[in-house]
Amino acid sequence: MSVAVGRFRSLLPPDPAQRTWALATLVNTAGNGMFFSVSAIYFTQSVGLSPAQVGVGLTIAGLCGLLAGVPAGHLGDVRGPRNVLVALALVEGIGVAVYTLVSSFAAFLTVACLVTTVDRAGNAVRNGMIAALGAPGERVRLRAYLRAVTNVGITVGAPVGGLALAADTRAAYVVVVLLDAATFVLAAGLILRVPAVPGRPHTGDGPRLAVLRDRPFLLVAVVHAVLALHFALLDVALPLWVAHRTDAPKWVIAVLLLVNTITVVLLQVRASRGVVTVSDGAVALRRSGVVLALACVVFALSGAVPAGVAVALLIAGALVHVTGELLQSAGGWAVSFGLAPEHRQGQYQGLFSTGFAAASMLAPAVLTTLCVTWGWPGWLVVGAIFVAAGALIPGLVARAADRDLPDSEQLLAG
Repeated sequence: MSVAVGRFRSLLPPDPAQRTWALATLVNTAGNGMFFSVSAIYFTQSVGLSPAQVGVGLTIAGLCGLLAGVPAGHLGDVRGPRNVLVALALVEGIGVAVYTLVSSFAAFLTVACLVTTVDRAGNAVRNGMIAALGAPGERVRLRAYLRAVTNVGITVGAPVGGLALAADTRAAYVVVVLLDAATFVLAAGLILRVPAVPGRPHTGDGPRLAVLRDRPFLLVAVVHAVLALHFALLDVALPLWVAHRTDAPKWVIAVLLLVNTITVVLLQVRASRGVVTVSDGAVALRRSGVVLALACVVFALSGAVPAGVAVALLIAGALVHVTGELLQSAGGWAVSFGLAPEHRQGQYQGLFSTGFAAASMLAPAVLTTLCVTWGWPGWLVVGAIFVAAGALIPGLVARAADRDLPDSEQLLAG
């Protein structure tokens, strides 16, 4: 027991500010876990919206959110990321609470656009703050730990939402929504305990949003977004594949999600060791493309076999997939942090997260068409896309690392 405790403690960030940040992350993601588990049912059964209205509303909100990352990241750079993030957390908490007052599609759309835009803005500023909290050599490890904490938080919060689903009353759903809103306020209070990072006002040297003119970095972000399509495999493509294209029982979907979550919690920090420089990150991303493609092949094989074999292949594929996910996450962090000028981390992380958000929006339609409608040939096409994206990354990263920035900022290319 003492060995296990000691091993767990060895994974904790040594810096008190980083530990406080991790606690804020745990609190907020626990609230998100509560909300995610009930939101679809709350909006359709309690508010009275149709599934189509919820889908359209969230899509429009996602489009609005795409515009927020770079400007918000720049604001964090200029004003200081901590204080900006506290303000955004409070606004998002208020927005989530207002969901309890929604009674029409127009009201839902308005609040969803606000909440999603602020959330996307917060992601950009948050990553800029992480860059400030960690020295260049430890940022990937810190980000890995926070991702593990995020999975723990969602896992802790989801059962609370499950209780509301079991009760299946408006009062129960409203309590969960308000609890989620409260976690934003509590997280903001914890963030205030983290030392402030001074802002770096724009000096007039070059454009304010310089990242939008940094073509080498833009290319890296776009190709990385293609690789990030894999996140929707587990959430969207696989459940539909299992239900419509395999003989496996539907309960295996929950098992696949559990395999992914537990693996990320246990191994994300370990998988990120040795991934520090942009060169390390490029190698990890190239390898992730190959591993993700292998997972697609395994998933494709599960479609024409007996139920027991299908279950075994699906679980094996989930283990291969999460291995690629661990590599892709670590590589993406190393590349995005390392290629960004130090005084512009916020806007650069904002652009990188915008690419990820765009991929998340496109992935359901793309992957459903290829993997479910096309069947096993579609899985092979998706695998080929992952291999190609991973293969392109090293050359693009090398070119970006050698580029001349307008302000002659030195890159941490290692």
